[in-house]
Amino acid sequence: MTDLDACRALLAGGSRTFLAASYLLPRAVRDAACALYAWCRVADDAIDGVPGATPEARAAATGTALDTLRQRLAAIYAGADGADAVERAFAAVVREHAIPRALPDALLDGFDWDARGRRYESLADLRAYAARVAGSVGAMMALVMGARSVDALSRACDLGVAMQLSNIARDVGEDARAGRVYLPLAWLREEGVDVATLVAAPRFDAALGRVVTRLLAEAEGLYARAGAGVALLPASCRVGIESARSLYGEIGREVGRRGGNSVDARAVVSVARKAALLSKAVVARHRVDTLHVSLPPLPETRHLVEASGAVRPQAARPAASAQGRVVWLIDLFDRLERADRVPHAGALR
Repeated sequence: MTDLDACRALLAGGSRTFLAASYLLPRAVRDAACALYAWCRVADDAIDGVPGATPEARAAATGTALDTLRQRLAAIYAGADGADAVERAFAAVVREHAIPRALPDALLDGFDWDARGRRYESLADLRAYAARVAGSVGAMMALVMGARSVDALSRACDLGVAMQLSNIARDVGEDARAGRVYLPLAWLREEGVDVATLVAAPRFDAALGRVVTRLLAEAEGLYARAGAGVALLPASCRVGIESARSLYGEIGREVGRRGGNSVDARAVVSVARKAALLSKAVVARHRVDTLHVSLPPLPETRHLVEASGAVRPQAARPAASAQGRVVWLIDLFDRLERADRVPHAGALR
């Protein structure tokens, strides 16, 4: 079994939706994305899955796991091949695509925040979290696709943050039942929503719906910004990224159609709607949006963009057509989507 085979096997066991979605990308990009995603999953599991009898013990164990991950990441950036198949595959991607260490470091920071149960006072605080767990992945994916301009990287980070906000809006009830709250605390207070009550007995009401709807509006703005970056990607990658943008955006819109109620049921997108969105993605992949394309990066993702733009790739990416894979994936998405559940890991979902 090759290192890449090991990455695919890992993803097939717990990230099947991503594995299916990756087939919308050309082969070279798909292979690199699988290696990158597998490393992210291993890191997330190592931090989030650390046992601890008490909160203090869990925090200590999380810190130890994070230290180990950072040491192994430092070894990769010092030129080591990696300690196992996933690390070796990831190390090869780091070298071939000149991925700066600031990006996986940011992702580890976000995983650490999750493991410690951090909550977020303001939208800016929440975007700082989303920048780490999802914007960093967006930037790494852009680099894998060979997109290294400030505009392309800024829009890739916008997409990652937007997708994370959609995840949060969709999973309010599920997160609350697990003791997690991601909605901005200031917004909840403004609406009179008590966090302790929400966690103890998650219940939907109009006040909570207004908070969720407000978050969805923020996500929609970022999806619009991200759409401008699709035309900056290699032509062979545009269908896959436009499809992800459309499908994730539709998840949020489905929550919105329910008045922001993501407590009583989890929003899903029908197969027919997915088919329509994927068809539109094929048409929209060449769209040029001059309104949003040159907007500066979000303040919370600026450091990711600056780090990514400071290096140059070692090799150009070969292209391959992805359009022919769209139709047969529709049914596969439907069968796998709800079986693939991962704790909040942003674009990793």
